[in-house]
Amino acid sequence: MASEQRSGGGAEMELGLFLRARRTQTSPDQVGLTVGTGLRRTPGLRREELATLAGISIDYYVRLERGKETRPSPSVLDALARALQLDDAEHQHLRELAARAARYVPEPPPPPSRTVRPHLKLVLETLRPSPAYVISRSMDLLAWNPGGLALYAGLDDWPTGQRNLARYLFLHPTARTLFQDDWDELVRGCVARLRGVAGTAPDAPDLTHLVGELLLKSPDFAKLWERYDVIGRKRVQKTFHHPRAGDLTLSGQSMHLDGTPGQRLGVYTAEPGTPDHDAMLLLDLAASPPAGHPDTKAEQQHRTQP
Repeated sequence: MASEQRSGGGAEMELGLFLRARRTQTSPDQVGLTVGTGLRRTPGLRREELATLAGISIDYYVRLERGKETRPSPSVLDALARALQLDDAEHQHLRELAARAARYVPEPPPPPSRTVRPHLKLVLETLRPSPAYVISRSMDLLAWNPGGLALYAGLDDWPTGQRNLARYLFLHPTARTLFQDDWDELVRGCVARLRGVAGTAPDAPDLTHLVGELLLKSPDFAKLWERYDVIGRKRVQKTFHHPRAGDLTLSGQSMHLDGTPGQRLGVYTAEPGTPDHDAMLLLDLAASPPAGHPDTKAEQQHRTQP
């Protein structure tokens, strides 16, 4: 995102970037085109091929992709979605990008509040021993219960303001060990979520700072970011290979919190009486200071303050 901004990118460019990414990842075979045996220098569809499939002029499509045309009609968007075989989520994302490009103002909006309401902090404590946390739209960890932080092994080594689940997945040395074979799928879903949010708020500082950092520090993130996927498969169950609790498989659920600036509640559960539940309970107990310990009150405040 940072590189896009330096080249004049913004809402008017996000629409073109999305179209180009989907075009280059759509093969002629996928859309029923027969191609010759000669070498194709363009990955995926050529611009003229997509324009023909969508029933629009080549010049008009080129202006769309280059950010020179920012007011395509709903019928043009629908035609492009059909030609690119977008699913419902991608089609809706295309509409949102076009709507924002049409009303684009260059002033970046302020970052959303990081304040977590007191009753949500109480919810986190009530959910124990299930690991639970509240994250921002850019995946900053805003509040948590003991297991919610301890589940991501090593995350508590970072200062509170640096704790972010996307940053953890790509930059923390423990992340790949924690998730092992599931890491690739998890990071694809993570980038797709950030791409979806950034597409409708490309200049928001909370997103530009995080994405700029990850683009510079993580080649894996940079490759996935260029793909411009806005949906990702999300597993209900995740297996954690935890250095404290051993292997445990938990069912996860994430939900939007009404009345907040994009905050989400994440919680993991296990069936009572199972080894996974026992490991989850052990993790919660190990992460909690003993009653009466002088750090107990400070830790409670620490884990629920933004």
